[in-house]
Order: sequence, then C-alpha cells, then structure tokens
Amino acid sequence: MSGTTGTLLPTYYFHGSAPCRRFFRTREKFVIFLVFLTFCVVCFGTFFYLPEFKGSSGRVYQQIRRAGPDLLIPPPPQIEDVREAQRFIRHDTENVKEDPHIIGDREKLKAKIEEDSALKVLERPDEAIIVPKRTSSTRTGLLAPGGLKEPLNQIDQILGPDVVTVPPALVGIYPLRQGGEDRELSVRKKRDKVKEMMKHAWDNYVLYAWGKNELKPVSKKGHTGSIFGTQPMGATILDGLDTLYMMGLTDEFKQGKEWIQREFNVDSVVADVSVFEVNIRFVGGMLTCYALTGDVTFRDKAQQIADKLLPAFNTPTGIPNALVNFKTGASKNYGWASGSSSILSEFGTLHLEFSYLSDITGNTIYRNKVDKIRHVLNTIEKPNGLYPNYLNPRSGKWGQHHMSMGALGDSFYEYLLKAWLQSGKEDDEARQMFDESMEAVIKYMLKESPGGLMYFSDLKFDKVEHKMDHLACFSGGLLALASKTLKNEHSKKYMDIAQQITNTCHESYARSYTKLGPEAFRFTEGAEARALKSSEKYYILRPETIESYFYLYRLTKDEKYRDFGWEAVQALEKHCRVPGGYTGIKNVYSEDPQQDDVQQSFFLAETLKYLYLLFSDDEFYSLDQWVFNTEAHPFPIKNINPFYREAAV
Repeated sequence: MSGTTGTLLPTYYFHGSAPCRRFFRTREKFVIFLVFLTFCVVCFGTFFYLPEFKGSSGRVYQQIRRAGPDLLIPPPPQIEDVREAQRFIRHDTENVKEDPHIIGDREKLKAKIEEDSALKVLERPDEAIIVPKRTSSTRTGLLAPGGLKEPLNQIDQILGPDVVTVPPALVGIYPLRQGGEDRELSVRKKRDKVKEMMKHAWDNYVLYAWGKNELKPVSKKGHTGSIFGTQPMGATILDGLDTLYMMGLTDEFKQGKEWIQREFNVDSVVADVSVFEVNIRFVGGMLTCYALTGDVTFRDKAQQIADKLLPAFNTPTGIPNALVNFKTGASKNYGWASGSSSILSEFGTLHLEFSYLSDITGNTIYRNKVDKIRHVLNTIEKPNGLYPNYLNPRSGKWGQHHMSMGALGDSFYEYLLKAWLQSGKEDDEARQMFDESMEAVIKYMLKESPGGLMYFSDLKFDKVEHKMDHLACFSGGLLALASKTLKNEHSKKYMDIAQQITNTCHESYARSYTKLGPEAFRFTEGAEARALKSSEKYYILRPETIESYFYLYRLTKDEKYRDFGWEAVQALEKHCRVPGGYTGIKNVYSEDPQQDDVQQSFFLAETLKYLYLLFSDDEFYSLDQWVFNTEAHPFPIKNINPFYREAAV
C-alpha cells in the first residue's frame, strides 16, 4: 500500500507483512515548518502583550537590539511606534513639531513636502508661512523677533494636530540650542567634552534607570534612596531636560519630553515630597522648557505640579510647610527643624518659579502666595539684621538663631537678588532686602583665615563656627552678579568679596588629593579650607563652586576661572566617571576613594550645564537676558527677553 499522491499525510510501504513509514516529502516538510514558524511568531508576539511587559517591552527590545540587532524580528507594536509610522514621511518636519528653530532653511522643507505629497500624509503649507531661522542681527544669542503670517491652524498642519503651541504672536522665536562656540579651538574642544559627559550620564540613566528618580551608576539600577524616595517621578528627566536642549541633544530632549507627556502624572504620586525640591527641580525645569520651546505641555505640567504644592501654604502665616502629600494634601515640617519650623532656604526659594507661573498662566494665586512670604519676612524683626534659618509657620516667630550662607539659608539670599533681576529690575523691595541682608552677613559672618582665605562662617546664637559649606560656594557668583547688575555703593565691595570667596572654594578643591571639593571645610590653625570630619569629606557631584567659576568668568573675563573649571572636568573624569554614569565619592582626600553609587539629578541640571556655559560664548544665554534659578534652570527676564511668553491679559 502506498500513500495517495498529493496528500499532506506521510506515505507507507509494506516490508513483508509490516507497514513501514516513509520519510516526509520535501513539500510536507516545508508546510510543517511554516506552521511551526507561525506558531512561534504568535507566541513570541503575545509575550509582549502581557501586562507586566506592556509598558516596558519597547525599552527591553531596544536593549536587546543593541546586543544583537540581526537576531530579532521587528519589535512589538507600541503606541509610540504607531505614531512614528503615521509620521514616517514627515520625518524632517517632525523637527518643526518639536524644535522648529533647527529645521534648516525653508526651501529644504518645501522640497521635502513636495517629494512626499503623493502619499497624502502632510498637506503642503501655504506659501505665506515663514519658517523662522537665525539672523545675523541678533546680538544676545536670541533669534530676532519674528512671527508667522498665517493663522495658527496653518502651523498645526506642520506641527501636527497633537501639538498645542503658544498663541501666534508668541510663536516664531526660539533661543539658541546650538551655536555659542568660543573663538578658540581649545575652548570649543573642552565644551564638546562636557557635552559628551552629559550624553554619557543621560544614556546610562536611560539604559538602567529610565523613569526612576536617579541612577545608581555602579550598581546600574534606579536609586530609590533619594530625597524623592521610591516613588518613580523621573526626577533626572524633569531636571536635566533643559540641559539637553541647550546642548543641542535633540533626540535625547524629545525622548525626555515624550516620557513627560505620556508617563509623568502628579495624581499618581502618593508620597510626602519636599515642596522646595519639587519646586526648584520639577516646576523650575518645566517652566524653563516652556520658555525655550513655547510648548504649553511644559507650562501645563508646571501648573499641575505647583497646584499640588499649594496645600502646604495653608498655615496661619502663609509660610509653607516643608513637606506635602500629593494625594491627600496634608503638609508638615521636619521634626528636627527647631520645633517643626519651616526652613529659610526652602520657603525663601519659591519666588522665581511662582511669579513666573502666574505671569504665563494669568492666574495670580501663585504670585500671591510668595508675595505673602515676602511680606512676612520684610516686616518681621530680625536679630542684627540677620535672617535665622528657622521660622515657625504657626506663630510667625524665629526658631533657634542659626544663620548660614550654606545649608538651610543659602538660596533665600539668591532669590532676593534674582527676583529683582527677573522682574526687569522693577522689584525694588527684593533688591533692597538683598542689600540689607548682605550688609549684615558681611558684617557678622564674613571672616578671613590666618592664611588669608576669606569665607562665610556659620553663626549660632552669636557664636562663630569657622566652617563653610560647599553649598555656600555659590555666593561668589551671586555677589559678582550683584556687583555688575546695579552700580551702587556696594558694587566694588561685592566684587572683591566674590573673587576672594571663589578663590577659597577653589582652594578647597586644590588641597584635596582628588582635586574635588569636600561637602564642608574648616579654618583652624592647623588646617584651612579642609574637611576635618569624615562626614564632611565626601563630594556628591555638587555644582556650587563651578557655578561661581561661570559667573566670575562671564563678568571679569579672567581666564583662570576657565582653567579652574577644566581642572574640575579632569577630576570628575578621573574619579567619578564609571561605565554606568557618574558617581559621587566618599573621601576627596583618598587616593582610591570609595564611590557612593549615586548620580544626582542636579549633576545633569547644574554641574554639567555650568561647565558647558563656562566654555561657551558670552552671548550664549546671556546674563542680560536670562536669570538662573537655584537649580540652574534659566528663566527669561521680564520686559527684556521675548521668550518670557507672558499670558495675554
């Protein structure tokens, strides 16, 4: 007996009386192989639709693809993939949607649209639409004011229906995201090196801790012990996004923006968070991105976050508590803060963000909140004209009389000066409070060591503690900025102190083995500008000394500050760079320091940004046009910078 010709069943023959099975025919083998292959593809694709993989399968795929791209079938369909397919032909014009200012010349865009018109994906824009481009007439790193001649719906055809932009009168001008190179080739190379450092830090965060707050670069996983706790709020994304923009890292910027649009949701946060940290990092970062791009996504996110902070202001005095629960609105202070007082550097560091938010949304509630804080501080009696670090939000009375230009006090003084600058120098009350407070600080807290090093000491109940925090090293840049922005009787004194303070902070770096500065340093007969306690010897990628290098270079043009900055770059590369990013170290005086395994979000937001600006041309984010918040997020100056984007009244 034999099998029937043409059947898919195997054939048989008889050996004696026993039937024997033949081998499968070639066609039979092929059909079976196709069935098996189809089954494998279906199973493999279904695997990616499991709930626990649905949100992250795309990222898993990308990591596997880098290891062996030729081994994989196309990735499972994700929402972003579908959107990308829909925009495939619009690839070049996607830059208009996200970053219109780098699109190139208008003719290139027009040619691309004509080339793709047959596929009917994108309508051809009207000839009257003008794509903005840089002009040689601008002197401050800004585009010359310009606009778009057609109605906003014409622009939507280019940007895409899912993008909302600012009103037409505010569209068409964008800050520099490329350019700003120094004339000297050697300086440009240093600037490029800083950009490479940023990309190294970001890429590893994306690879190992995407969506988490910070990265553990040695362990190569998310850091859950940060000030934001275990709640994944994407702190590094919100904090570092404007640095990516300023460095021209376009793909990385779009990557971060898309996460914020799709994943960041303040309503999902159930933990107690720091009002201060959320304000300067999250609200500040989103406000800057709005100023840079005009995309109201960022403005709206900033407003949503700020609204979650408002319950903290519900105190008898209007001085906010330090912590607020995003879900319940309950707020409280730290128990250790002088009888549950609020902290000067925290409630005093809200003015820039909240005032700007009111101006761009038209909602005065935010400005009213910080103006009330200002009123309390301006009218309360101050011991010797000084501001203690603690204030009880219920009684309105000072806590223990501990004063500092470092931790607990620092950025309060910074925001007095910068609120005046941000207002276009119209907030005279802020400037007056700054000068008066600095007069008292200089009189009672400014000291000089036996070796001739100037420093700001801490003051506790009139007792001087001859210690200066790394955090206080921002004061060199602050006083230099104060000296140059208003010519008054304090100007020369401010600049002299600024230069000496910055030199002292540099000495704290130079006198360590790693050439990185400790968290705090002391001044005694046996040691100057050196940490003595083990708890003060660590370096956690802080920016304050580099911040002062930036301001002093911009305002004096002394090349030594760039030299100091390059020394810091080399030290970071030698002691803090690891394959998985950048880590802090626990002892700056050790030849082989232990690593703390944390890449702080402010390393991307501040340290690398100030280094990049240090090696940039003066007109790149000019100090005449921008004021930097305490987390180094640049805000446009009102009535001077066209990117202020104030809401129409």
